[in-house]
Amino acid sequence: MKTPLILTAAAAALALAGCGSKSDAPAADTATTAPAAETAAATSATTTIAAGIAASPTLKTLATSVEAAGLAETLSGAGPFTVFAPADAAFAQVSPVTRDGWMRPAQKDVLAGVLKYHVVPGRLTAADLDAQIKAAGGKAVLKTADGQDLTASKSGDTIILTSASGNKAAVTQADVGQANGVIHVVDAVLVPKM
Repeated sequence: MKTPLILTAAAAALALAGCGSKSDAPAADTATTAPAAETAAATSATTTIAAGIAASPTLKTLATSVEAAGLAETLSGAGPFTVFAPADAAFAQVSPVTRDGWMRPAQKDVLAGVLKYHVVPGRLTAADLDAQIKAAGGKAVLKTADGQDLTASKSGDTIILTSASGNKAAVTQADVGQANGVIHVVDAVLVPKM
C-alpha cells in the first residue's frame, strides 16, 4: 500500500519545507478546490494514511521519507491521525544537502522528528481546523505527534501552518479522508525546533 509511504514522504516533505525561507502567506487558496484528477491523494475509507501517501503520484518524496524514518507502521495503525503532507514540490524547496542528509541512516531520528511534526493526533478536517482557528481568535495551536506546537491560521480561505521555527506552509488540498485519519497536502516542509 502507498499510504505509509505517503505519510513518510509527507513528514519528510514537511521537514524539508521548513528549511526554506518562505514566510509569507499565499495570495490565494488553490488546494481545496482541485479537481479529482489533479489531487495529490485520493480519499479512501479502506486505505490507511501510509498507503494513501504511497499511492499518491505527488507525494513520492514523502512516501520514501516515511519508509526511511520507520514511520510507515505507525501511519498504518489505528490512529486517528491528521497528516499535513508536504508535496514533492515542497521537498524540492529544501536544499539538496539537507534533504539528502535526512535520508542517511545515521539521521533517521532527525528525519522521524521532522515527519512527526507534520502529524497531529486525532482526525481534524478543514472544517474542524477552521472552527478551532475562529474559536481561538484567529490562531489555533495544535500539538504534534512529537509534542511540539504547530500554529494554524487563515489567509483568506487558505489554512496556513506556522512551525515553531517560523516557516509557513499552506494547505493546498484538504480533507483527503483515509481509514485511520485525514491527509491535508501542504506546499512546504515544516521544520520543528531541533
